[in-house]
Amino acid sequence: MIDDRPFEWDDALVKATMRDGRTRFSVYRPTKTVVVLGRGSDPAVEIDQETVHEDGVPLLRRRGGGCSVVLDPGNVIVSVVLPLPGFGGIKRAFGGISNWLITALDRSGVEKVHQAGISDLAIGDRKIGGACIYRTRGILYYSTTLLFQPDIGLAERYLKHPPREPAYRDGRGHRAFMGSIAESANLSDIESFATSVEQFSNQSLMDLESSLGVRRTSTKQTTEVLA
Repeated sequence: MIDDRPFEWDDALVKATMRDGRTRFSVYRPTKTVVVLGRGSDPAVEIDQETVHEDGVPLLRRRGGGCSVVLDPGNVIVSVVLPLPGFGGIKRAFGGISNWLITALDRSGVEKVHQAGISDLAIGDRKIGGACIYRTRGILYYSTTLLFQPDIGLAERYLKHPPREPAYRDGRGHRAFMGSIAESANLSDIESFATSVEQFSNQSLMDLESSLGVRRTSTKQTTEVLA
């Protein structure tokens, strides 16, 4: 068994919103490959621990739920923290934030994206984004990994078949299930893609807040992550 460390890449974002009650979001790329466990993930069930250890890949555990994932530099992460009172509203938040991102992706040249299952984004039957939510009193933290040009071989190497899966996965392995935004939308420049998603997400941030009942002044924060 190998030890995991907390996933802290968005901690500054969460703490800032908890401090001043303003919505914030960030768009960034991982700088290296890591394996991230869900809050309740059992590493023995979800990952190949021996291979992860032998390859020296960092093992992190995030605040939100869901199964284990691999993050690599071919991904773009979008995280948002909203000042929402209470503890509930998770299903509504998944829907509202998914629509917000689908709009930004469409304006960035990535068409026909839809919400699949509870928390995924997909083109056709291929997953191009997987998300989690962490909910505590007064805030909701959402983070999704957009699969721009993922190294699917790493998912096959480090991840076992998940113990839980959305119905649309239908038992498929990682390679048959995971998509690529770059291939689907005929894009090649991940930095330009990330910049475009950030720009269009910011333009519609007030719409997202309104749809979820947030009535506060918004601020945008782009976080540089040195993973």
